[in-house]
Amino acid sequence: MAFYEHTFVGKQDLSDKEIDNLVSKYSDIIKKSGKILKTEKWGLLNLATKIKRNRKGIFIHFKFEGKNEIVKDIEKKLSIENGIIRYLTVKYNKLDLNKEYFNSKKKNKFYEKK
Repeated sequence: MAFYEHTFVGKQDLSDKEIDNLVSKYSDIIKKSGKILKTEKWGLLNLATKIKRNRKGIFIHFKFEGKNEIVKDIEKKLSIENGIIRYLTVKYNKLDLNKEYFNSKKKNKFYEKK
């Protein structure tokens, strides 16, 4: 089994309920044959460039352990998901679970509250 970090970006107009549904949907997929180590909701952030007519996106980040088939399954489903504009999965030999990319709203000048 390998370690993965997976981030997806939802459309800026998704409600909190829709975001929670996406998180639980993809958490369930990972849990079927893997183990979720950490889930982070980074919130609404500015995009560097416009993507599919969106200037902002809602970022969700997973750290998990599992097989390659999980990644293929997640990416296949995300590619046809209507509310998702981008996604990225990175494979690691080791994961640092203590590292948080957006641990403080004050420290990150790009963080915006809805």
